[in-house]
Amino acid sequence: MSNRAAQAKLFRSLHTPGNPVVLFNIWDAGSAKAVAGGGAKALATGSWSVAAAHGFEDGQKIPLSLVLDNLRRITSITELPVSVDLEGGYDHIETTVRLAIEAGAIGFNFEDGKLGKGAGMFSVEEQSQRIAAAREATNRVLPDVFINARTDIFLNAESNTHSEQMLDEALERAAAYAKAGGDGFFVPGLVDRKLIARVCAQSPLPVNIMAAPSTSTKELHELGVARISYGPHPYRLAMKALAQAAATAQRFE
Repeated sequence: MSNRAAQAKLFRSLHTPGNPVVLFNIWDAGSAKAVAGGGAKALATGSWSVAAAHGFEDGQKIPLSLVLDNLRRITSITELPVSVDLEGGYDHIETTVRLAIEAGAIGFNFEDGKLGKGAGMFSVEEQSQRIAAAREATNRVLPDVFINARTDIFLNAESNTHSEQMLDEALERAAAYAKAGGDGFFVPGLVDRKLIARVCAQSPLPVNIMAAPSTSTKELHELGVARISYGPHPYRLAMKALAQAAATAQRFE
């Protein structure tokens, strides 16, 4: 575990507001090699991409055993720190976390949205208890594992409805998640520059933003973001290029 401990410490140190770590999300060992070859300082899977690459829909439809097997293949071919998207933690967060660390992860995403369309979100208290359980599990195995506490407040609403009131609720969750043992605060779906600046300024945890076409990475640097993710975009980009190449191969010109 000594190498994993060093990776965990390194990954933690990369989360610097205004100088964010960029995670161009991967889905398997091949994509891990490609992204690492592009100069990445760390790697992170995206649940949507991993599921899609294995023929499943997102939302914990892919079996945990397959997620872990895929993770093992990734961590076996790289010395870079690897964070894994554990979605909602599957059935038993403590066991899931332990298994993910044993498979080589030094960080993970953990979301507060309930599974299923229209299922809503866990209350602040419920999610705080879940994060605390995850933290207790990491402390027993590898204390510096990075818990990226995700809120689905903005992801569940159209961007033109995002408001200061919603941000107030998000900041309440950030404070509670930090107290429960979270290390980062992930707010996917948030694209408004003013709201991003405010959450970065007021969150007790370093902020993770998912890159969107309307917001440049340079702007995210300037707004104080500590971590930039790309979610399913890299997978979609790769599959689009593959489909176009396949279509070209069918033409006899």
